[in-house]
Amino acid sequence: MIGLDALNEQVRADLAKLGAGAPTWVRPREGVYDVVIVGGGQSGLGAAFGLMRERVSNLLVIDENPAGQEGPWDTYARMITLRTPKHITSIDLGIPSLTFRSWWEAQHGAAGWERLDKIPRQEWMAYLRWYRAVLDIPVENETRLTLVEPVPDGTYWLHVEGPSGPRTIAARKVVLATGIQGGGEWHTPAFVSQALPAGRYFHTSHMIDYAALAGRKIGILGAGASSFDNAQYALSLGVAEAHVFVRRTALPTVNPIRFMEQSGLISRFTALDDTAKYQVMASFFARNQPPTNDTFERAAAWPGFRLHLGSPWLSVRETPDGAEVTTPHGSFLFDALVLSTGLVTDPGLRPELRLVADDIARWSDRFTPPADIANPLIDDHPYLGSGFQLLPKSPEVADRLHGLFAFNYSGLISLGLSASALSGLKYAIPKLVEGVANQLFTDDKEAALHDYLAYDEPEFVGTWPRAEQAA
Repeated sequence: MIGLDALNEQVRADLAKLGAGAPTWVRPREGVYDVVIVGGGQSGLGAAFGLMRERVSNLLVIDENPAGQEGPWDTYARMITLRTPKHITSIDLGIPSLTFRSWWEAQHGAAGWERLDKIPRQEWMAYLRWYRAVLDIPVENETRLTLVEPVPDGTYWLHVEGPSGPRTIAARKVVLATGIQGGGEWHTPAFVSQALPAGRYFHTSHMIDYAALAGRKIGILGAGASSFDNAQYALSLGVAEAHVFVRRTALPTVNPIRFMEQSGLISRFTALDDTAKYQVMASFFARNQPPTNDTFERAAAWPGFRLHLGSPWLSVRETPDGAEVTTPHGSFLFDALVLSTGLVTDPGLRPELRLVADDIARWSDRFTPPADIANPLIDDHPYLGSGFQLLPKSPEVADRLHGLFAFNYSGLISLGLSASALSGLKYAIPKLVEGVANQLFTDDKEAALHDYLAYDEPEFVGTWPRAEQAA
């Protein structure tokens, strides 16, 4: 092991050899950022580094959370380890000294890497904090975006709320690196929210005080991995019983992401036509992602764990003692309910996009799927360009969207597992960077071509014939 100080020096040396820090080529506009990235988690940090490597340096990252708590890892994520295999690389962008493996080995040695099974969740967050610091990425924390407003000069006013109150940031390009929920919202079934008061039910994306439920019974709805993450976490904090209810008669066993990682379906997804993209993602939605074996075994090992297969919730009602859930197999009384019911993607659900949401093209505007695989949840996704740019429903509104990039989970249908999937970030970030940088360049192409044609700075200063030879 070499220690983090030595690794920091190695990173700086590697970047220097690659010409990092060279002057920007982007033409400055006074008081306007070239790029503002909304979200300081792994996607936002990776996007910022990718742009900085392309000499797009007049940028800012904003995040609504306190420093070091960006993303889910130290907030609502409750898995012990990441689900992604440890060898997958991502935001290092091909620089070995920036990989998680290098960071881990600097502290634990090569043998420590060999002993490591999967990446511990909180160690991944520690790596992200180090990554931000060693690359000196400009992040402004506790700053929440409330509105994206297009203005006639081709820029955006970003209305934000921060510690000092509301203000406006001007930006030429806006990258929405807002994570899994950033393209829509977490889904809460109406039959639950209409039947129970707040505090009696929670979504797995919420901050849940499981310690306060010690000795109590909770019911969890959903077959996704987060159901079992929350079950094992709750039981470890003293919850007496955690019942997981699954609509299917058997848990999913196949994880399609493992095939995608090895087959080219992640790296080459954008080479597919729309029919193939839709087919792949319709199958992806239908299969669901199973829990990891270690997470399931960890949950099942607790005496208070219960699994109910073939048990959709038919109804929910409040009682004097808690919440009663009715299934085809009977009714159950719980002190609290937890919903692992996923998310819904639709730009119209994002309050910060309310001025432009109706202008954004959805998949339903551009593609009619075969009837046997049609899925309205897929159809509501934005139809993105190859660089994650939001595209207009009609040419008349194109200017209002020129400069907006959805680098979040809403890119799933158009660009595959990419912006919010660790397996896809190494392929997604270069596409985003190219899209943003190309727009910045072509927006100013007339000035760039004018300056090129007028360029006359001498480089060769020799003369011929030389004076002594002429004599």
